[in-house]
Amino acid sequence: MATTRKRGSSYQIRVSCGYDTSGNQVVQTMTWKPEEGMSKKQAEKELQRQAILFKDKCMKGQVTANVKFQDFADQWFEEYARLNLRNTLYERMKQLTVRVYPAIGHLRLDKITSRHIQQFINDLALNGTNLLTGKPLSRKTAVHHLSFISDVFSYAVKMEMLTDNPCRRVTVPKGEKKEKDIYTLEEISRLFQLLETAPLKYRTFFILAIYSGFRRGEMLGLEWKDIDWDNCVISVRRTSNYTSSKGIYTDTTKTRKSQRSLKFPQCVMDLLREYKAEQDAERERIGTKWQDYDRLFVKWDGRPVHPDTPYGWLKDFCKANDMRFCDIHSLRHFYASALINKGVDAATVSGALGHSTITTTTSIYCHVFNQAQARAGEAIASVLDFNKSDDLKGQEKAG
Repeated sequence: MATTRKRGSSYQIRVSCGYDTSGNQVVQTMTWKPEEGMSKKQAEKELQRQAILFKDKCMKGQVTANVKFQDFADQWFEEYARLNLRNTLYERMKQLTVRVYPAIGHLRLDKITSRHIQQFINDLALNGTNLLTGKPLSRKTAVHHLSFISDVFSYAVKMEMLTDNPCRRVTVPKGEKKEKDIYTLEEISRLFQLLETAPLKYRTFFILAIYSGFRRGEMLGLEWKDIDWDNCVISVRRTSNYTSSKGIYTDTTKTRKSQRSLKFPQCVMDLLREYKAEQDAERERIGTKWQDYDRLFVKWDGRPVHPDTPYGWLKDFCKANDMRFCDIHSLRHFYASALINKGVDAATVSGALGHSTITTTTSIYCHVFNQAQARAGEAIASVLDFNKSDDLKGQEKAG
């Protein structure tokens, strides 16, 4: 039942919501102030209406007086995130609490405003530093923090604990747009030459990455049964990932459309055959010590390699050969850029990359598509200029 009492020029509305696990009564309160010009009778009628509305919200759990953000976020991790998020995303969300909890974790969920969150995001974007390197944080890091906070509030709204997500009105400050670090065609050509002397496993890994545009986890999740030798086709069906809590584990692909099949030139298939023969010989050599995971890229005993291993190897390889180092994902960017520059349409590029939508592809590679379109304009201009010059020559002859 809702009770009311006058406090100066306003009224306090109180609703008893039962008892908590410690046996303490849970009471929700709100303050209501009559508008200027209201008669006593109008004020009393509106007060009763506000009391009924407030009691209804309390009974539906839409008022959370005693729930702090940190406590509810921990519930969200257990009730929702652990069951619905990919393990890598779950781990990343957990890492974000290092900054979020000290900032707003102590505040009641229903008392956190858009302004609280905006101030935190602004400070993070403008003054935040990497805890390991001390370097300024990227804008993307601020976006990740806001997404985590928003996901928690969205769950509260879904559970009818709140009626609004304050993150909807928060904006991440614009930062300096950083160009993607992508190898040039000349650098890729040099990398191919240098890989001729590299161990066969790493030569195969990086050449296949360049020809496929597969994500790192997709590369490491490849198994020999995913290769159709007769038709030169390789299919992506799973990923191999790592978290500190689970170690190396197999997971589904990032999205449903990430499961895809691509056709490869004969030179790549010949390299894979050579690499498989080497791996088979190694399996025979170590005998019972070999653990059969059927993976392409494995440790000495057949177990899947750690996802960081190819990254570390390429970094050391580039340093030893005095070559600029770009991370493994840059090979995926090179693959996409090469397709676009060759005139491959957006839908085909999107399918090859395994993006969930074409919009994702055009957004990420907007600059490359714009450059390709500009060249198309130049091409038609050159054709028209050619025809124009032919017309002039014809006129000269006629004259």
